[in-house]
Amino acid sequence: MKEGKEVDTGFRYRPAQTSFVLEFDRRLADVLRADAPGKLMEAVTYAALAPGKRLRPYLVVRSCEICGGKRDDAWATAAAVECVHAFSLVHDDLPAMDNDDLRRGQPTCHKKFGEALAILAGDALVVLAFELLSTKVAEPATAVVLCRELAAATGWSGMIGGQASDILGEAEPPDRTMTESIHGRKTAALFRAACRMGAMVGHGNADQVDRLGRFGEKLGRAFQIADDLLDVAAHADDAGTKSGKNTESCKQTFPRCVGISESRAAAGRLVAEAAAELAAFDDSATDLKELCEFVIELGF
Repeated sequence: MKEGKEVDTGFRYRPAQTSFVLEFDRRLADVLRADAPGKLMEAVTYAALAPGKRLRPYLVVRSCEICGGKRDDAWATAAAVECVHAFSLVHDDLPAMDNDDLRRGQPTCHKKFGEALAILAGDALVVLAFELLSTKVAEPATAVVLCRELAAATGWSGMIGGQASDILGEAEPPDRTMTESIHGRKTAALFRAACRMGAMVGHGNADQVDRLGRFGEKLGRAFQIADDLLDVAAHADDAGTKSGKNTESCKQTFPRCVGISESRAAAGRLVAEAAAELAAFDDSATDLKELCEFVIELGF
């Protein structure tokens, strides 16, 4: 799940979104103040608060607001989703997985703290996600639904299963169907869950939850294609991680399966479809439509 160009805080061209990143990071830092062994908490904090765009928590909060909810009600859910995302990056970077030295322009967690503490930091983050949902969401019934949604997006039918297929796919010839399946679970599942969970916290109706979920799904798929393109084209200094790594390890990627031109076309179609899902929300979703443009810029 390489995510390039994450060496600064958030969206450089959108002051409101940059403000969101700063506010979210402050709230997440408060959550991470726990009574735990110092080095473990140092590793957890390092992984969770590494510079980034905070796309997934932003999707949670804005989906909540678009459905009529209050931003303050969405912070815990947003933090839970980001904890799962951070956990996945820590474990993906390990020598047994993608074996990366850099993440978002700085040493990966295992490079800074050692493999054992990095594994435990990832474990702590994924457990914290469900602790937040079960203790900080005001309505117990909503908390249960959110836990179920995040578990499905994280487990063997979602992100973890997608990562397993990603690793096993290295031994297979390029296959677009396999690549789309990997992208759907490894990346798009958490985007979809972020949007659906935000809508649920905001008490959106079934149609709103489904529409925002489809938006997140398509945005996540486009994001992964753009990220694959970035891996092909970017220099290491720009990407904040080693570029060309997907090619070297024979990953199942869109550029490898169908070439750069068709990859760009596929990403373009997906973001157009994602934006179309937001039509029912009128001007309240303008910033989410702009996110579609941002995804295209990422890999083009």
